[in-house]
Amino acid sequence: MTKTTDQRTTSANAVRQTLNQLDGKHLVAVGLSGGVDSSLTAALLSEAGWKVEGLTLWLMSGKGSCCSDGLIDAAGICKQLNIPHNVIDARKTFEGEIIDGLITGYQKGITPLPCSHCNRAVKFSEMLSWINKNRPDFRLATGHYARIRYAKDASKTNNHNKNKTERIQLLRGIDQTKDQSYFLYDLSQEVLDKVVFPLGELTKVETRKEANRLGLRTAKKPESQDLCLAEHYGSMKAFLDTYLPSRKGEIVLKDGSIIGEHDGIEHFTIGQRKGLGVSWNEPLHVIKIEANSNRVVVAPRSDSGQLECTVGSINWVSIPPPEQIIYVEVQVRYRSIPVLAKLTPIKENSQDRINNRPYRCLLNFREKQFSVTPGQAAVFYKGDILLGGGLIER
Repeated sequence: MTKTTDQRTTSANAVRQTLNQLDGKHLVAVGLSGGVDSSLTAALLSEAGWKVEGLTLWLMSGKGSCCSDGLIDAAGICKQLNIPHNVIDARKTFEGEIIDGLITGYQKGITPLPCSHCNRAVKFSEMLSWINKNRPDFRLATGHYARIRYAKDASKTNNHNKNKTERIQLLRGIDQTKDQSYFLYDLSQEVLDKVVFPLGELTKVETRKEANRLGLRTAKKPESQDLCLAEHYGSMKAFLDTYLPSRKGEIVLKDGSIIGEHDGIEHFTIGQRKGLGVSWNEPLHVIKIEANSNRVVVAPRSDSGQLECTVGSINWVSIPPPEQIIYVEVQVRYRSIPVLAKLTPIKENSQDRINNRPYRCLLNFREKQFSVTPGQAAVFYKGDILLGGGLIER
C-alpha cells in the first residue's frame, strides 16, 4: 500500500517516537562523520525542532572517510542545514588509544578490535568531553544503527541521577543487516544517559529515502567499506607494514611440522583460510598465532572449532554483573550469527583486573565455533537486548 504524504514514511514516525522519549531540553550536538547516516541524524533532529550543532572529530591527516574528505562533507551538511559546525582535534588521542594499541596487540599475536575501543575511548569520550565543557545542557546524537531503552528516570533530564535503580538498556537496531550495537557494547551507563540514536528504528533503505526527501548533499554518498585506517593507508596490510618491520617466521601444523613461511604474524588472524601462502591437500585455517616463537599454526577446518573461550574486560550494559551462570546468545565477530552459550562468571581476584575492568567469564558454546579470536569482542545478547560484552582472551 502506498503511504500518504501525511504518513510520509513509517521511518519518520519511528524517529519521532524515539525523540519523544526525551522530555528534557531539546539541545543536541550531532557527531558528523560526513556520511549519509550522521547527516540524516542532524537533519531529522533539526526538522523535529531541536537546536542542533555539528561536531566532527579530526582523527588523522589525509584521505579517509573520517578525515579530510569527511570534514569537508560534514562542514557542507552544516552549511546546508544552517547549523554551527565544531571540529575537535582528536589526533593525539586517536594515535595513543587506537594506533599504538593496534600495533601493541598485533605484536602480541592477537587481532585487536579497534572500532569498539575507538567508540569508547576516542569518539564518545572526546565528543562528550567537549559537550560537558562547552554545551553542558546538550545531548550527543550519532548515526549508529542501535536503540536505547531509557530508564524511566533518565529520559526526563540530561543530569545524571545517582540514585537511579533502573539501568538504561542498549538494543539492536531494527535493521539486522546494519545493526551496530556490537561496536557499542563498551559504552557506560553514564554515556548512554546522554546519547540518542535517531536511526535505530530505521532501515538503511529508509535512511537513503529520507536523505533524498530532505535533499541532503550526502544522500547518494557511497558507504565506507573498510576501517578508517585501511582507507587512510590503502589497506590494513599497508598500515601494519608502516609500523611493523617484516619478520619472517614459520607456518606449522599442530604437530609442529613446518609447511611454509610468513613475513609477519600481524598479517594473520584466527580462522583465516585465504592468503596463507601454503599448499596442502585440503584447505587449512589459522588456529593459533604464537608471538613468542613467531609461528602461525594451521589446521583443517575439522580441527579448527572451539567449544569454549575466556572473555575479560567485560562491560555489563543492560544488566548488572551476574553472580551465577546465565545463558546468552553470543556474537564472536561483528557479522557472525548469534549462538547459544553458557556464561559462567569467573571469581574476581587481584590478577583479574585488566584496565580496572575486573569482570571475566567462561563461555561454553552449544556447538563448536570457528574464528574465536583473541582480541576480538564477544558480545552477549538476549533477543534484541545487548546484555554486555568483553574481549576474547583465549
